Amino acid sequence: MFTAKQLVALLVSLLVVGSLAGVAAAQQGPSAGGAVVVDEGETFDGDLDAVGGTVVVAGTVTGDVSATAGTVLVTETGVINGNLDAVAGSATLEGTVNGDVSLAGGAVFVRDTAVIDGSLDAAGGTVRLDGAVDGNVRVGAEELAVGPTARVGGSLEYDAATATVDAAAVVDGGVRQVDDLAVAGPVVAGTPVQFGQFEGPVIPGWVVSGYWLLANFVVGAIIVLVAPEFARRVTGLGTKKAVRSGGVGLLAIVAVPIVLLLLLLTIVGIPLSLAGGVGFLLVLWVAGIYGALVLGTWLLSLADYDNRWVALFAGLFVLAVLDFVPLGGVLEFVVLLVGLGAFALALRGESGDDGDESVSAPDEGPQEGSPMA
Repeated sequence: MFTAKQLVALLVSLLVVGSLAGVAAAQQGPSAGGAVVVDEGETFDGDLDAVGGTVVVAGTVTGDVSATAGTVLVTETGVINGNLDAVAGSATLEGTVNGDVSLAGGAVFVRDTAVIDGSLDAAGGTVRLDGAVDGNVRVGAEELAVGPTARVGGSLEYDAATATVDAAAVVDGGVRQVDDLAVAGPVVAGTPVQFGQFEGPVIPGWVVSGYWLLANFVVGAIIVLVAPEFARRVTGLGTKKAVRSGGVGLLAIVAVPIVLLLLLLTIVGIPLSLAGGVGFLLVLWVAGIYGALVLGTWLLSLADYDNRWVALFAGLFVLAVLDFVPLGGVLEFVVLLVGLGAFALALRGESGDDGDESVSAPDEGPQEGSPMA
């Protein structure tokens, strides 16, 4: 289960890939735009710096390859005579690399047909090794799987939440788990992407939470002051129609990223995906603040007290405390969904009083046929 902050971080990562794909035309490569492809039987002389929605090497590159994309694939017929550095949502190596390989992505796969003459550094959510590596292997991942066809000429060092090494896998230098392993990141546009542990000042979590509490309160105060009536409608929907608001929020938080990813697959849609993604991130931030306002209003109603400023601060304070509570992320996510759904419904013109039979109709005077007529 993602927390609200983790979800926003995921969307940011997708948007970064989209923005990089949008500037593919400025990079050296055989093509530019949504896809950069070296076809089977084709030879690209020199170093290839490729940025796109998809980067595929099915032919031969005589130099190094530096790739940043949503998907990076070196097929079984692909040959890279130099080094391979790649950052991608999904990075798959099926072919041959005569130098070193450095891969980072949500999912990293080194298939059983892959041959790496140098070393392998990999960082990702999921890393699977089934191919042959002549040098050392260093992996930092949430999940590492080493298959039965894996062959490592050097050592295998890893830092992973879960790791499985098949008994049939051959690792000449031995397998060793290393806590806080520093994995060398790929070099993108001449700049190394760093992973692993680094030395530096550590900011306490309560300081970060306190900063965001104050920052969100300032933004929330501006929102309420600029559009007080709209804030009242959102609060009413969130408190009186919480289930409906949460359902609409869940639909939006699932559907919008899917639409943005579909747009990312087309050249024309890349700038639209980027702009829409940035806009959605801002909406999520505002919706989270509205969710805090709804939460605070509901909590104050239990004490029969009504003050929007106290409600805003109380809601944000409770959300900040939830950062340090087990399963607090689940509650934060629910508050975000309610805030997002109430925000969407309010934009449609709905209010918390719509369909509420307990709300009296305005006094329009005696009606025809009534005893008072």
